[in-house]
Amino acid sequence: MKFLLVDGFNLAFRAFHGMPALTRADGFPVGAIFGWVHILWKLQEQEAPDRVAVFFDKEGSQRHLALHADYKANRAETPEALAAQIPELKTITAHLGFRVIEQGGIEADDLIASAAKALAQASHDVRIASADKDFAQCVNERIHLLAPPPPSQRKAGWIRLDASGVRGKFSVPPEQIVDYLSLIGDTVDNIPGLPGVGPKTAVTWLEAHGNIEGILSARETLLPERLRDILRESEDRLRLNRQLIAFRTDFPGDWETPGQADTSAARAFFERMQMHSALKELDRRAAKSSSIPAQLELF
Repeated sequence: MKFLLVDGFNLAFRAFHGMPALTRADGFPVGAIFGWVHILWKLQEQEAPDRVAVFFDKEGSQRHLALHADYKANRAETPEALAAQIPELKTITAHLGFRVIEQGGIEADDLIASAAKALAQASHDVRIASADKDFAQCVNERIHLLAPPPPSQRKAGWIRLDASGVRGKFSVPPEQIVDYLSLIGDTVDNIPGLPGVGPKTAVTWLEAHGNIEGILSARETLLPERLRDILRESEDRLRLNRQLIAFRTDFPGDWETPGQADTSAARAFFERMQMHSALKELDRRAAKSSSIPAQLELF
């Protein structure tokens, strides 16, 4: 079977910022909902998965905050208009036949990585849809990453990265992504890299020494020489970065059980939101098939 695992908040923000500020007659915002539904349908058409799972954070990541109190502290508050739509996103997700699950205190990224690993080990094919480059660390023969198309090529569809694609994009293979990001940092998650170390230097060091521990072992002879002192002073920082960036893949979960579609409830939802084009698309899909084929699981 093929599973599509979707990074929920990542997709929700993409839907919100990719749509105009649409509202229904009473002023309630619906742009993110509109974009959300159509992006999911697009992914469903492109990948033809047997099951789909969408993962959301709930109450923050206790694991990450215990390691680094400022983890993701640089992120702005969720826009009020988007926050108002999140519960509705989950509602329509369930109505479309997609399971809705979330787990308090565990970051969605860790749950996605855990699901991907378990499903791959059970001989399923997995696609992870996210703009987050951290997911490149999960890629292997059975797990591929779907990256969103650039704004100028929205109609081109999501870009699938296998191990070769990851190397082409980052110049390192999936197994070195955690070390690579630990060196250069990840501003999205408020994880600082080493001062003066950019992608080219990180790639050169990893090609020569394999991983963070190999680089640290070679720090007395590492080039350029001006970075040796920084590396000596940043040993603890690098190891902490690695703990923050590397996903946990051992969280248990029911990753395979399908949801149950309620087309009547989905119709009522679109009518309530005054989303007439989505209603027409729902009817078109219902006419094409007696049931919505893919299942969506929300964590």
